[in-house]
Amino acid sequence: MSSNSEPSSDQQNNQDDNAPLWRFVTKEAKLGKGGGNIAFQCNFCRQIYKGSYYRVKAHLLKIKGAGVASCTKVTNENLVEMRRVMEEAEQRVKQYNLKQVPLPTSSDAKFNFENSCSSASVSAIDPKRRKGSIGSIEKAFNMGAREIADSEIARMFYTGGLSFHFARNPYYARAFKTVSQLPGYVPPGYNALRTTLLQKEKSNIENLLEPIKKTWNEKGVSICSDGWSDAQRRPLINIMAVSESGPMFLKAINCEGETKDNHFIADLLINTIQEIGPQKVVQVITDNAAACKAAGHIVEAKFRHIFWTPCVVHTLNLALKNICAPSTHPRYDDVMEQCGWISRVSSDASFIKNFIMNHAMRLSMYNNHCKLKLLSVADTRFASTIVMLKRFKTIKRGLEQLVISEEWEMYKEDDVVKAKEVKDKILNEDFWMDVDYILSFTAPMYEMLRLADTDKPCLHNIYEWWDSMIEKVKEVIYKKEHKSFTENSRFFDIVNGILVERWTKSHTPLHSLAHSLNPSYYSQQWLDESHDRVPPHRDMDVVRERKKCFERYFSSEVERRQVNEEYAIFSASMEDFSSSDSINDMWYMSPIKWWIVHGTSAPMLQSIALKLLGQPCSSSCCERNWSTYNFIHSMKRNKLTPQRAEDLVYVHNNLRLLSRRSPNYNEGESKMWDIGGDGFDSMDIENAGILEIANLSLDEPELEAMLFDSEGNASL
Repeated sequence: MSSNSEPSSDQQNNQDDNAPLWRFVTKEAKLGKGGGNIAFQCNFCRQIYKGSYYRVKAHLLKIKGAGVASCTKVTNENLVEMRRVMEEAEQRVKQYNLKQVPLPTSSDAKFNFENSCSSASVSAIDPKRRKGSIGSIEKAFNMGAREIADSEIARMFYTGGLSFHFARNPYYARAFKTVSQLPGYVPPGYNALRTTLLQKEKSNIENLLEPIKKTWNEKGVSICSDGWSDAQRRPLINIMAVSESGPMFLKAINCEGETKDNHFIADLLINTIQEIGPQKVVQVITDNAAACKAAGHIVEAKFRHIFWTPCVVHTLNLALKNICAPSTHPRYDDVMEQCGWISRVSSDASFIKNFIMNHAMRLSMYNNHCKLKLLSVADTRFASTIVMLKRFKTIKRGLEQLVISEEWEMYKEDDVVKAKEVKDKILNEDFWMDVDYILSFTAPMYEMLRLADTDKPCLHNIYEWWDSMIEKVKEVIYKKEHKSFTENSRFFDIVNGILVERWTKSHTPLHSLAHSLNPSYYSQQWLDESHDRVPPHRDMDVVRERKKCFERYFSSEVERRQVNEEYAIFSASMEDFSSSDSINDMWYMSPIKWWIVHGTSAPMLQSIALKLLGQPCSSSCCERNWSTYNFIHSMKRNKLTPQRAEDLVYVHNNLRLLSRRSPNYNEGESKMWDIGGDGFDSMDIENAGILEIANLSLDEPELEAMLFDSEGNASL
């Protein structure tokens, strides 16, 4: 073959085995918007022609009647070479097709798809078959091609182990819609997805987050942090910024080789505060660990206006553990004396659960009688004992039917003594009465834990919630013991002592100031709900803590006097705060909106209120973010570097934040697309999906029983 017939490197890279002779011509330009007609120059005769691959083939192979002149420069040697290239390409196509697992489509659909996708190559062989034998409806709607495409997409889900829930992701449908407008598009490969495209998306998200960050100067932001270990046991600390707009993932620090003491943690928090801007930060939220507490004090020493706030959810969980699983240390003998029975009931429930779940036959019998699964809740989960007992109460009837069934009586292959013990416990009404009592007096604590375990602003409610919780616990215990409030209850004294001790350790002046700035706590409606309620400016404990905050916020005596005057006018409903609208709106408007509308005459107090009333009270967002991290950096993907895993978590978490701000998030087929999944697939019935509460990190029984239909209506 002459040298001028050799294809260029670009042409070789673009070689198509379905049209191999393109390599012997040079493509000049495409003609029109559709079809396969282009201008091409023959590499042999250097003449320019217009047409599809059919004309390229006719020109080079000297086929008559194709509407194009035969090439006069092609020799017999060239013809032999081109036919060899065509045969090799055809052989490669056949081998490729043999390697492919056939799709579950009809032969007609496959024929129609091949006709629609390969019309050029078919017509090159036989021009009379260009129109094919496709029916008018099939041709109009491309039904064969659609069926093939559906099967290919389904196979991608099955082979990749993708969740069916992924089909509700709006980016999934959007991607295919975009690709459908790009004929010949080749999706990005392995390296592009993990490098350039990932960094491009991360940079794009950083820009999209800027409007949220700009609000922090006025609305304030909380820094939340928590520790974890990844699939390779590398210690990580993640840091998130939470504001009224929601939780924003900032970074995850790999702490390999570092001692995670108070100074190390403090340095991470201080660096983050400096990056954000100290004047924007209201508080730092961590758990109650000694190192975190000491780190919080270091941060407070450096920035007087920033408070370290222990996670309220973690504090409540510790209180529940002290009550439900008291320590055996002699120091806590009085607690064990009053609360030891709770631990025994919990142990009995665990014994029943383990006996059933640790044997396949017993578990099968259980599944025949109970629709809900027995929960295996880790001890580290919030309110783990309460969660387990709530599930037991829900499945009580199924458990009773199980142990009185013929299957249970006939099954003698295992420990008969334990089986009888399980049966006796399940049929023992005293056991169930104890379960009911535990759930009833811990219900106020569990309810507050749920309220606090969100990313929504609730810092200003914690003081009131805690007081109300203790009062509700007292009512339940005194009612059970048939006592009046003037009498003494040893059990309540122990429970109350635990709750007060935990509150004392976790309470900060910020809780009292936020409580003082909530207008609803000055309204007559709130005061009338209980005879012993007083407005915040009459509560001595709140007053002391509020003054501590003002001293840290304002070093100048003049500024403190000014803000105190503003607070006096606000709390006493004087001057501009004395209007009927201002007083009535205290109860009916949200705290932030009330301050925006009515707080202009107290600018210093308004500025503080707008920041405090938009802050969370827990670091639960960090807890949930580890679930995201574990999903991305799983055992199957444990070779991901910490930096790439951090980038993926950054993109994943913050895309969800941005998506939830969109008005389309609560509409259409992709409604609440990032919630739920295939985790509760066994409960799926008649087009219903499972709704997982996004703002909760509690593994509560209601999650498995809650369904929502296509209209988004939740039901139990």
